[in-house]
Amino acid sequence: MANRDRPVNGKHTKLSLQKSGNLIIKDAGLSVFWSIENNSNSSNPVQLQLNDTGNLVLHTLNGRAYGDMIWQSFDSPTDTLLPNQALTRERRLVASRSGTNYSSGFYKLIFSDDNILSLVFNGLETDSVYWPDNSGLPWEVGRTSYNESRNAVLDSYGSFVSSDRFNFTVGDYGIRQESYRRLVLDSDGNIRVYSLNEKRMTWDVQWQAFSQPCKVHGICGENSLCSYGLGGRKCSCLPGYKMKNSKDWSTGCEPQLNYTCREGSGNDHEFIQIPHVEFNGYGMDDYQNYTLDQCRKQCLNICSCIAFYHLYNKNQGLYVCNLKALLLNGYKSSSVDNSMYIKLPRSVTSSSNKGNQESELTCVHDEYVLLDRLYKKKHENRSGQSIFWFTIAFGGFQIFCILVYKFKARGPSHTNSSMQKYHQVATGFKRFTYSDLKKASQNFNNEIGKGGGGIVYKAVLPDGRIAAIKRLNSSDEQGEAEFLAEVNVIVRLNHMNLIEIWEYCAEAKHRLLVYEYMEHGSLAENLYTNSLDWDKRYQIAVGTAKGLAYLHDECLEWVLHCDVKPENILLDSDYNPKVADFGLSKLLNRGTNISTSTFSKIRGTRGYMAPEWVYNLPITSKVDVYSYGIVMLELITGRSPMTTTSTLASSDSGLDGEEQRGVMSFVREKIREGAEIIDPNMNGAYDSGQLELLLKVAMQCAEDKKDARPSMSQVVDMLRFNQD
Repeated sequence: MANRDRPVNGKHTKLSLQKSGNLIIKDAGLSVFWSIENNSNSSNPVQLQLNDTGNLVLHTLNGRAYGDMIWQSFDSPTDTLLPNQALTRERRLVASRSGTNYSSGFYKLIFSDDNILSLVFNGLETDSVYWPDNSGLPWEVGRTSYNESRNAVLDSYGSFVSSDRFNFTVGDYGIRQESYRRLVLDSDGNIRVYSLNEKRMTWDVQWQAFSQPCKVHGICGENSLCSYGLGGRKCSCLPGYKMKNSKDWSTGCEPQLNYTCREGSGNDHEFIQIPHVEFNGYGMDDYQNYTLDQCRKQCLNICSCIAFYHLYNKNQGLYVCNLKALLLNGYKSSSVDNSMYIKLPRSVTSSSNKGNQESELTCVHDEYVLLDRLYKKKHENRSGQSIFWFTIAFGGFQIFCILVYKFKARGPSHTNSSMQKYHQVATGFKRFTYSDLKKASQNFNNEIGKGGGGIVYKAVLPDGRIAAIKRLNSSDEQGEAEFLAEVNVIVRLNHMNLIEIWEYCAEAKHRLLVYEYMEHGSLAENLYTNSLDWDKRYQIAVGTAKGLAYLHDECLEWVLHCDVKPENILLDSDYNPKVADFGLSKLLNRGTNISTSTFSKIRGTRGYMAPEWVYNLPITSKVDVYSYGIVMLELITGRSPMTTTSTLASSDSGLDGEEQRGVMSFVREKIREGAEIIDPNMNGAYDSGQLELLLKVAMQCAEDKKDARPSMSQVVDMLRFNQD
C-alpha cells in the first residue's frame, strides 16, 4: 500500500509505465505523486506484471524471457504477507489505524535488534514489546537470538518458518497447496492467518497469535484494566481513576482528584491491594531483601511512585520490592498470585467502596527484561526539561573542569587518589577500601575457596549482606586504571547464570572483588556427594551453557572465560548454576595481543584445557566449549579428568595428553562395552533421553579439533528442548 499516510485522491489518478521504464502515479493535477525509476541501464523494453503469487513486478524483457528486476511490491509490505513473501531485517508489517482507516497504526511486526521476531506497540506515550512474552528469555519461549539472518516466510501450504525458530502451521495446513492465504497484522495488534473459503467466499481465520486479546498492549491505556465479560473484552479504570476521554479507552485513565505531592508526605496517602491482574509498567528501582512494610514506606516517600509490588524472586532466593511510576496494559489473570499495591490519597480511599476495589484486581510482572523493552518517550519542545538538562550538563562540565584543575595542581604524588575518584564514577558501583573488606572478612580468616586467580573468603558487609570476597593474586603488570577498566566491562554483564559482582577494591597493589554469596558452594564441592540428583545435574548443564553463551555471543564485550571447571561453577540455594571468574584472565593479565585472540601465557586448569593452549594455536571461544564438554563428562560420569588440581596460569610446560583425554577415553570404552556410564551416586535414577543428549553434546564439545565443536549458543539450543 503506497503512501498510506498521504493517500492520493482516487478520481482522475493515473498509473503509467513510461517508455523510459519509469513507473509513475499522477494525481488529478498531473503532478507526479509516486514513482519508481528504471535504474537497470538496459535498453530492453520494460514490463509491469502481477504474478500469480500476488507480487507486482517491474522488470526488463530479454526477448521472451524475463530480464533484470527493477522493483517488486514484495519488497514493500504494509500490513500483509502473502505466501513466499519474506519478512526480513529491512521489512516490517505495520497495522492499519482501524478497519476503515488504512493509515499507519500503533502495531508493528519486526525483527528486533536481538534477532527475535517481535510485535511492538508504538503508542503516543510508550513503546513496548508484547510478543513473544518478554517475562522470560528468548530460549525459554522456544526462540533463539543467535541466528542473525532475520528471515521469516509463510509458504503456500500454510507453514510459517522464522530464523528465530518460531514456527507454526495453520489449521488447514496442506489441504490444498493452491489455497489463497495471507498473514495480516490486524488493527487490533493480533497476527492472523486467513484462508479463502471458496464455497462461501469468506476469509476464515486459521491461526492467530493471541487467543486472549487483553494481552495485546495499548488496548485500554494507562491506569486501566482489560477484562472479559459476556459481551467480550472491556476496559475499566483502576480505583481512584477516571477516563481521560470518554470516547477513547486507548487514552487511559487519570486520577479523580488533583493533588500536590510533597516528598516525604507519606501520611497523606495509603494503599489499596489489587489481586489477580498483571501490569506492564515503568519500573523505577528494585530493592532487594525489603519487607512489605519497608516497600510500602519507600513508595510513600517518593512522589513519582504510584504503585509497587512485593515479589519473591526464586532465582535469587529473596524478596524484591519494585516501585512503579507508570501502569500500562493491565489485564485480569487468575493465574497471577502476587498483588499490586496502588497509592491513593486518603481522601479518595476513605470515600470509595473498598470492597469493590479489592474484588477482582492486582498486579505483577516480575521480570526485569520487560523494563528494558518499555520506556517513557521523551516529548519535544518541553522548555522546563531542556533547562533542567542544560543546568545539569553545565554543572557537570564545571565540576569536571575543577577536578582536572585540582588533578594537575596537586601533581604526580596525588595521581592515584584522583584516579580512584574518577574510576568510582566511571564504574558506577561501590568501591571499598582494603580496611573495609579486611574488617568484613574478619581479617580474611574464613577461606571458602582457592584457585589460580586468588583466594575467596566469606564476609559480612556493613549492610548485613553475606558476600564472597575474592582476593586476586597481585600483579605487577596491571595498574589500577587497567584493572578498573576491566571491572567496568564485567559489571555491565548481566545474566542469571553469571555470578554478580557487587563491589570492588583497588588500593595500592590490592585487587579485590566482592561477589554475591552462593549457599551451596561450587559444583566441585557437590559433584562427588549424593546432593545432586539427575534433575539438578541437567539444570546445571543447561544453566552453565546459557551463561557461557551470553559471554560469547550476547554481551556487548566479547569475553572468554579461559578457565571453565567445576570450581568456577557456583550453586545457589536452588542449585541454579552461576559461572564465576568470567573474564578474570583478562583482569589478571591483559595480553598485549588480545585483539588477535592470542595470549602470552597458558591459562586454565589441567584436565579442562583445550589443545589449542598446548600447540600455541589461535585462542577463540571454542576453548571454553572444550572445557564445558569435559565438565559435562565429569558431571555425567562422576570421574575427574585429572589426577591433580594444579593450575597452569604461570606454566609454560606442555600437558600430559593421556591425562587430558582420560575421561573421553573412559566414556568411549564404556560405550563400546555397552557398560554403564552414569555416576554410581545416581543409583540408576536418571532420564535416559536427557542423558543420551547431554552425553552426545559433551563429546562434541570435547573434540580435539576446534572446528568440530559447536558454539555455546548451539549447545543451549540443543539442550533446552529436552529440559523439563
